[in-house]
Amino acid sequence: MFQTSVSEEALKALAGFRTYAAGTLVVFDLIGTFVFALSGAVAGVKERLDLFGVLVLSFAAASAGGIIRDLLIGAVPPAAISDWRYLGVSVLAGLIIFFRYPVSERLHKLGNLVLIFDGAGLAVFAVAGTQKALGYGLNPVMSALLGMLTGIGGGMLRDALLSQVPTVLRSELYAVAALVGASVVAVGQVLNFPPTAMAIAGAVLCFAIRLIALRRGWRLPVAGVPQRFESEAGIVDDLQDKIGKR
Repeated sequence: MFQTSVSEEALKALAGFRTYAAGTLVVFDLIGTFVFALSGAVAGVKERLDLFGVLVLSFAAASAGGIIRDLLIGAVPPAAISDWRYLGVSVLAGLIIFFRYPVSERLHKLGNLVLIFDGAGLAVFAVAGTQKALGYGLNPVMSALLGMLTGIGGGMLRDALLSQVPTVLRSELYAVAALVGASVVAVGQVLNFPPTAMAIAGAVLCFAIRLIALRRGWRLPVAGVPQRFESEAGIVDDLQDKIGKR
């Protein structure tokens, strides 16, 4: 009898999640896809890539985190490759940046655009990833970690494709901001708060932490390197630069 009631509750929870996932969660996911695609496209334009390169980078930045999330929770095939809207949104964002870049340049410095779009995508994907993980039965702690991974995955692939050290490994608070936003959603689930309200709150908090960290230079401690090693590293970098110019 007890086992039957538990099964019924689980089925009701799954049905409720599917209803939410078909509406609000998809909207959050598509918003995150669009914003991260903008960051990828801006980074591609900054590196002087051609149209194909910009579109590839916009799709990679927009979809990597969601694909990793879906594979880990068993939501296959991943939404980014089974739903045409994700590809459409990524391509649209890439085209907008590629053809309207001069207007964007007058409004903002290009580097600032990458950071702003990246921060917005980080926030939205962190909360959407957490909610989807919760809907697939993961516990709140692991759901929050998976939400963080969803948020940082696209930026890591974008930077790797451009031969850059990923932002998450070298920049002001990045993964920490995503984890805070994801944790808000996970705690809201435990306390039975409305999922949409908690998603908005988590995204706003994540984005705010990221922007404040950028403005004030907040970052996690960096290991101290003896001056002798810094000098040796500088010599190696100079040699690599000379070899690369030949």
